[in-house]
Amino acid sequence: MTWLESNYKDEKPAGKKLQELINMPEILGVPGSHNGLAGMLAKQAGFKALYISGGAVTASLGLPDLGVLTLEELCFVTRMVSRSTNLPLIVDGDTGYGEILNTMRVVQELEMSGAGAVHIEDQVLPKKCGHLNDKRLIPPEDAAAKISAAVKARDHLLIIARTDAATVEGLDGAISRANLYKKAGADIVFPDALESEIDFRAFADAVPGPKMCNMTEFGRTPFFTSEEFQDMGYDIVIWPATSMRIAAFALQDLYKHLKENGSCENLVKNMLSRKDLYEIIGYYDYESLDKSIAKSTLPSTPEQ
Repeated sequence: MTWLESNYKDEKPAGKKLQELINMPEILGVPGSHNGLAGMLAKQAGFKALYISGGAVTASLGLPDLGVLTLEELCFVTRMVSRSTNLPLIVDGDTGYGEILNTMRVVQELEMSGAGAVHIEDQVLPKKCGHLNDKRLIPPEDAAAKISAAVKARDHLLIIARTDAATVEGLDGAISRANLYKKAGADIVFPDALESEIDFRAFADAVPGPKMCNMTEFGRTPFFTSEEFQDMGYDIVIWPATSMRIAAFALQDLYKHLKENGSCENLVKNMLSRKDLYEIIGYYDYESLDKSIAKSTLPSTPEQ
């Protein structure tokens, strides 16, 4: 079945589907998906929810993660991944793209784009990746007001309050802010860039309710497995930009090889075959919708 058919999408809103997954006893592992095909491959591997990273999307656009991404660009990728996977998405809403009214619009636009949750952070624009230095925070009361506005604007979207305070105000500051954001109505809290198991456990013990953690590479957080995060008290773990980093590394090798050899023949073993690609994207399902299109036959090649 394709997304062009009326009965493709579930009647249940994405936020409700995501909440059901969070309510399961095991931690919800959510890999990043920087485009529709990446999302389909993650779904094929068995993941039930996906993450849209502002950092991964901006890098895919050839831009830095400094708050220059536009809301429409974010919604375009969200619509793409939602359409191609029909899975609930957690979306990086950065600082809400502005103040109170902007944050409310982000919520509305992402709901219409198929998102199941959005996280709003407490940084000042221009924001930075949570694992970098010299981040600047808005007053906690202002951040709480954004969370309250987001809750007021949503229908089913889960509101995740992200705090970057741990590396600015210390762990106590992150805990204080997270509890304030919970009181403002956040469904889930997300402390970014914690640096040790001790910090993760202390935060989880001090902040009630569902919590999300970030297992990014090349950051301040040491590597933990999803099971270890669950044992520390977390309900969701994201791997935000991993798919983009893996894809970029492979592309770097491809272009170097092509420039040096003038051929990609020796790289075929590293490629997804045409046959497998067509099966993943449902090529023949689309073809069958229009009787004027003759059924395609794959070329008979060894590397198919």
